[in-house]
Amino acid sequence: MLTNTSWANPLDLVDITSVLTPEERQVRDSVRAVCAKSIDPYVAGWFESGELPVARELTRELGAVGLLGMHLEGYGCAGMSAVDYGLACLELEASDSGIRSLVSVQGSLAMFAIWAYGSEEQKQEWLPRMAAGEAIGCFGLTEPDFGSDPGGMRTTARRDGDDWVLNGTKMWITNGSIADVAVVWAQTGEAGGGIRGFVVPTDSHGFSAPLIHHKLSLRASITSELVLEEVRLPGSAILPGVRGLKGPLGCLSEARYGIVWGAMGAARSAFQTALEYAGQRIQFDRPISGFQLTQQKLAWMNQELTNGTLLALHLGRLKDTKGLRPDQVSVGKLNNVSKAIEICRVARTVLGANGISLEFPVIRHANNLESVLTYEGTVEMHTLIVGQALTGQAAFR
Repeated sequence: MLTNTSWANPLDLVDITSVLTPEERQVRDSVRAVCAKSIDPYVAGWFESGELPVARELTRELGAVGLLGMHLEGYGCAGMSAVDYGLACLELEASDSGIRSLVSVQGSLAMFAIWAYGSEEQKQEWLPRMAAGEAIGCFGLTEPDFGSDPGGMRTTARRDGDDWVLNGTKMWITNGSIADVAVVWAQTGEAGGGIRGFVVPTDSHGFSAPLIHHKLSLRASITSELVLEEVRLPGSAILPGVRGLKGPLGCLSEARYGIVWGAMGAARSAFQTALEYAGQRIQFDRPISGFQLTQQKLAWMNQELTNGTLLALHLGRLKDTKGLRPDQVSVGKLNNVSKAIEICRVARTVLGANGISLEFPVIRHANNLESVLTYEGTVEMHTLIVGQALTGQAAFR
């Protein structure tokens, strides 16, 4: 017996919306409205020019609507759920991965580090301004020679009386050149407790953040190097609440969770573009959406988009009720980013030559996702995390 499908929403064929609470739908719709007004009309131009000229203004606007550190409690933060935050990431990345990165680095890396590990004085000084978008943060972990192996970092912090003196270089740092504060991780030696985090005002003498140019991905995002040359900080600059790699890895788990959702936003945008284009593009006297091979592509994209969104929602519900293990976050990041890139590539084939034009968002999302695929944990590293969880055997070395 055939059922009536006249009500079907091709962007939500299995009706995921029906299991969202009214409050969650409101968050989703509010973020979507902000993106439609302040990002979508301009982001292709930002990408083409390789600039984000309104970074400070946009950060303040996102702060004004409660999107910065929205899943944190207190200090001017919205205190919303993990699912709320995930839905926001999805909508932001449906506009552009670079914009989601701005919000993710601000809230899940820089703000989360201070919120989770900082002193009360550090929290009071920075978090309210960062939540409002009046101060911008960055997160200095990756180095030119140490990405997947952060324990080998060469940035050092040495004691000099009551002060700390930092030296080193960080690489591929989102928000670095516009940041007011950097959370920097450095080797302190055994006496200092190993790897420690420091809250570094970017106007500190010896701190610089030159822009990284010539990117072909995340072009609507500010990416920088951090250079620390004899940067002297007071003893109170150290994050007192954590020692060792547990600190930066805890922050990365927060950010990776947002990526699980965000990648599905980029995938949704590419799928929606392909679906609409296929219905309008006429070949052999009919829309190409009427051809079987095109329908196979659309059905596959919809299937993977649905699966990935359901996985993100499941992980969000777990995070809100019992918390997430790092390997569970790795499952989500590994699956969803890989599938999102494939969706963009298939969508590009539906658009043909138009798929490489910035008149459509597909190639922009595909290029951006090449960065998302490897930052905050490469495919290889997340594969090995999942492999260890499955087998009990560590295969990293």
